[in-house]
Amino acid sequence: MALPPSPAPATFETQRRVEFADTDMAGVAHFTRFFQYMEEAEHAFLRSRGLSVVMRWNGQELGWPRVAASCEYFRPAFFEDVLTVRLHLTNVGRKSLTYTAEFYRGTELIARGQVTTCCCRMEPNGRMTAIELPEEIRQKLLGS
Repeated sequence: MALPPSPAPATFETQRRVEFADTDMAGVAHFTRFFQYMEEAEHAFLRSRGLSVVMRWNGQELGWPRVAASCEYFRPAFFEDVLTVRLHLTNVGRKSLTYTAEFYRGTELIARGQVTTCCCRMEPNGRMTAIELPEEIRQKLLGS
């Protein structure tokens, strides 16, 4: 019997300074950088759970390619701003994970993004095959 998608209480928080290279000529963080910040937060979250975006599991190489990504912007971020990135694991499906990232400058919510990834076996020929999320990985993700 397949497991239905379930909400996950896992939350991770990190901080990121907006660097000069992240900004346009007006000193405003380029919209694409928020996707990079989400990915950095995701990697840090996975490391905090003893996992990685590319790892060996039971003799297989696993990866987490993105299948969807979006971001809404409410306020600009500027050079030297320190952003708090609050990453929520909002859905753990049979084969996929969905994260919601909230970006704060102080207490002000300035952007919110979402990324969905799929658990895949990485084949030697470069192909990726979606697989069911191993139960041990599911437990690590949920902090159980």
